[in-house]
Amino acid sequence: MITKITGVPISVMGDVLTLAVGAFEYEVLIPEFTRRQLQASIGQQTSLHTIEYLEGNQMASRLTPRLVGFLNPIEREFFELFCQVDGVGVKKALRSMVRPVQEVAALIEDQDAKGLAALPGIGPATAERVIAKLRRKVPKFALLVGRDLPADTATERDVLSETFDALRALGHSEADARKLLDDALGRKKKYKDVDEMLRAVYEQRQNG
Repeated sequence: MITKITGVPISVMGDVLTLAVGAFEYEVLIPEFTRRQLQASIGQQTSLHTIEYLEGNQMASRLTPRLVGFLNPIEREFFELFCQVDGVGVKKALRSMVRPVQEVAALIEDQDAKGLAALPGIGPATAERVIAKLRRKVPKFALLVGRDLPADTATERDVLSETFDALRALGHSEADARKLLDDALGRKKKYKDVDEMLRAVYEQRQNG
């Protein structure tokens, strides 16, 4: 089983990261919150903590091995827990994890079914199942994620996450919000706060 892979990200298309490792290129599936963290790391060596799963129809013997990647092991651990909830699974977890792990864990710990139901693909019934199964298991995730990251990295991640949420609140679709953030990151690697990043986003739209 592959639990960690180190290489150079060369492209990100939706939830698929292409990682160059020596003479090989690997496709690694990543949730949205990881994609935003990695967007500024294209071309720089990066390590991903991974899980493997088989996708396809076992009865028809059509199974494809897939890798799912995260920037630290505790995010991987949380994702695996999230996937164990009835009605979730890997594909739905990948789609729904648009917010950082510590934020989703806080929603579960607070039993905020409405906040969880707002995640893509979750809905009220699944939100209740997530809370029932995980609420006693998530406190460490709400507290610990990010402590092993450099301060600048954690701050940059928070700015990206909050700007994404702000763009969604302003009426942008998920795809449009991702594109706007990608364009902004392409012009400047770091933004000190959400206001600065939003200004850059809308200046680009006006000039485009």
